[in-house]
Amino acid sequence: MENDLYRHKYLQLLSDKYQSIQDTCTEIINLQAIMSLPKGTEHFMSDLHGEYEAFYHILNNCSGVIKEKVDLLFKQTLKKAERQELCTLIYYPDEKLKLLKQEQKDNREWYLITLNRLIELTSLLSSKYTRSKVRKALPKQFGYIIDELLHSKDSKDNNIKAYHGNILDTIINIDNGDAFIKELVELIKRLAVDHLHIVGDIFDRGARADSIIDLLINYHSLDIQWGNHDILWMGAASGNKACVATVIYNNLRYNNHAILENGYGISLRNLISFANELYGDYDNVIDPVIKTIAIIMFKLEGNIIKRNPEYMMNERLFLDKLNLVDGKVMIGEHSYSLKDNLLLTINSNNPYQLTKRENEIIDELTNSFMNSIRLKKHLDFLCNKGAVYRTYNNNLIYHGCMPLTQDGNFQAVKVLGKVVQGKAYFDFVDEVVRKVINDQVNYQYIDLMYFLWCNLLSPFSGRVCKTFERLFIEDSSAHQEPTNYYYEYYNNEKECNMILHEFGLYSNRTHIINGHLPIKVKDGENPLKANGKLIMIDGGFCKAYHEKTGIAGYTLIYNSHGMRIKAHSSFASKEKVFYENKDIISESKIIETTNERLMVRDTDAGKQLKRLVDDLMNLLILYKNNRI
Repeated sequence: MENDLYRHKYLQLLSDKYQSIQDTCTEIINLQAIMSLPKGTEHFMSDLHGEYEAFYHILNNCSGVIKEKVDLLFKQTLKKAERQELCTLIYYPDEKLKLLKQEQKDNREWYLITLNRLIELTSLLSSKYTRSKVRKALPKQFGYIIDELLHSKDSKDNNIKAYHGNILDTIINIDNGDAFIKELVELIKRLAVDHLHIVGDIFDRGARADSIIDLLINYHSLDIQWGNHDILWMGAASGNKACVATVIYNNLRYNNHAILENGYGISLRNLISFANELYGDYDNVIDPVIKTIAIIMFKLEGNIIKRNPEYMMNERLFLDKLNLVDGKVMIGEHSYSLKDNLLLTINSNNPYQLTKRENEIIDELTNSFMNSIRLKKHLDFLCNKGAVYRTYNNNLIYHGCMPLTQDGNFQAVKVLGKVVQGKAYFDFVDEVVRKVINDQVNYQYIDLMYFLWCNLLSPFSGRVCKTFERLFIEDSSAHQEPTNYYYEYYNNEKECNMILHEFGLYSNRTHIINGHLPIKVKDGENPLKANGKLIMIDGGFCKAYHEKTGIAGYTLIYNSHGMRIKAHSSFASKEKVFYENKDIISESKIIETTNERLMVRDTDAGKQLKRLVDDLMNLLILYKNNRI
């Protein structure tokens, strides 16, 4: 009875928006029509690792979809070189228009032909959306004109054809062709990808993660699943000194200090000066700086590990096991030779204590991270658009792993005095990270950001990071990084289904979409695991991984026809694109097709629309029975 009362009150509120029988009927018809349209195209990408130019190009070519559509429309009428030039214009309109002017190709006939081709392409890409949705995507400038051109293009009425032609003539006559082309190509790219998923690790290795985030901030529709490198930067900006030292160490190792100094205004001057005082001249000027920050990092990590025994990371304590006289370190039962035993800031009586100068330097660097306005803006964006995981249209998306036990069950993890597992663990970690970013926590929460960066049981990591061993030990047998049992069981359909069911996903078309672990395509490794229930989409976007994977990244594409994965080749340069119309070659492999085309009604948004239709049908009954 009480539920009926609340239901009636809700329908009364709904009647404020739909105030008559006809208003209600019109909206039911509208929503039913929307649900019968094909679902929008989703793109999934992971592990961008600061590779801005390659990512920017793939964002511009929509992972090769633009080229596919241009070929579909114009293969019979345009030569390959002409199609490539049209694609380049869509990818980089400013640069390509400038070149065309230099080559004196930008005559009236060229503008007329090009505008008609772009309108035809726009019409094709907009055909799966309602006019209302397309109008919302239209640019403020030229929006009305584009709308008119799209819906007069195929008319057989001579008056309408003349109207269409007059619009284009006027655009060209008043020298507005360039501006109109720029707006059209941006609309084309927006319509080609309805929603973008970034499955973690925007930061580190590549040089321009900050520029990638600037692009994403302006993207029309996306979500982000945090990766361990993103969490590391969040921890640094929240005041975790071990995370600060690790961020600096990582970027120096990949020669990316520019992102710190130029990108976020974090000066390394005092660190570099201190390193030079300690170790004098090196053949490589950056090596003493790396060594200096590494020792600071190991000291800070050690202090976190010692004050948080629940992290179970005592095996990562090395500074108290060094014999600098003999140049040895004891790891477990094995003694390893050090590549370098000149470590002047380690006090053998208290190896985890920072010197006065080290303290001053890390305090200064931490303040710089915490007070960088641009970094705060970027991490606020990651917090607002990001999460540990997301369920979206029957897929479960996360970067790292769901920690599992040796027998394949959910691992119970103790964090901040609470024992959690499965979905509850993911949800708890998500809550903790948001509190850390929003300064609502004590030191234990800040410490946990280090745990989340590199612990075997972290949902972002799932492996033991052998940073010390890789830096100081020549013997490669010490470099092998143990991983969570997840990375054994993710090949099994049973365990993948167990994880999907934990998140309420039971359909035959559900998948886990995973990043973090590069797929060695050159060795024959398949990104599809567990009979396709799990899709690993880290194809080594970062240049440092190209040799390891044999490709330069994946894009997973999910549209109304099913799923396919695109393996990208390396990106040469923007200059090659401008001058030679070169593109990234992307090989497509179909993963899954559907017997019936997927419609909006099959999506999460469609389910919400269906609920609204049901509510409106009930409202209609009340109107007809004069109960409202």
